[in-house]
Amino acid sequence: MKASIVLFSGGIDSTTALYWSLNQYEKVTALTFDYGQRHRIEIHMAEKMVRKLGIPHKILGVDLKQIGGSALTDTHLPLPQYQSVDKIDEGLPLTYVPFRNGIFLAMASAWADVEGIKEIVCGFHVLDSPNYPDTREDFVKSMEEAVNRGTSFSPEQDRLQILAPFVNKKKSEIIKEGLSLGVDYSYSVSCYAGAEVPCQKCSACVLRQKAWEETGEKDHLILRLEKEGKI
Repeated sequence: MKASIVLFSGGIDSTTALYWSLNQYEKVTALTFDYGQRHRIEIHMAEKMVRKLGIPHKILGVDLKQIGGSALTDTHLPLPQYQSVDKIDEGLPLTYVPFRNGIFLAMASAWADVEGIKEIVCGFHVLDSPNYPDTREDFVKSMEEAVNRGTSFSPEQDRLQILAPFVNKKKSEIIKEGLSLGVDYSYSVSCYAGAEVPCQKCSACVLRQKAWEETGEKDHLILRLEKEGKI
């Protein structure tokens, strides 16, 4: 049986990756990390989405608050706010969690090693996302090489693959692909502030808003919140 593990935060990109995987694999398991993040609502919403899809879901805990260095794990650090996408600072943002995706991929690979699953799917992309060094294509390939040299998988045979199918796409292109797959984004939460109702000021919110504007559609999350009278 062709199987995959999907790194599933519950945001736009990983939700699309989840539906993409359901279209590619016979068995898909969603893997969510509880890493002490400020935006913990995403875990709750991820659980709702997975229950709706009726697929296996595993939540792994790792306390990255112990490391700190990010506004997403240290509540003493201010969460950067912006009026628009063009106001987002260049360089490494304060919302970067040091080596977060490397840690996630290492843990996912260890679990894949135990389960005998040879493909891990992630929704990383770089074209119009913050300047995170651990979302780039060369990073993904390097992690794949390291995993195959440090686990029961083999660089020469029986390789584990780490797939990032959207790495060279804009967020609006990812949404459009998701819409073509029938993705329901109404429970996908991106906001870094940690609430179900988006703050509309953090980088995740302004990038999400711009992406939906580029699709010509209205954000499913906003539509649901309006229907429920939450905004």
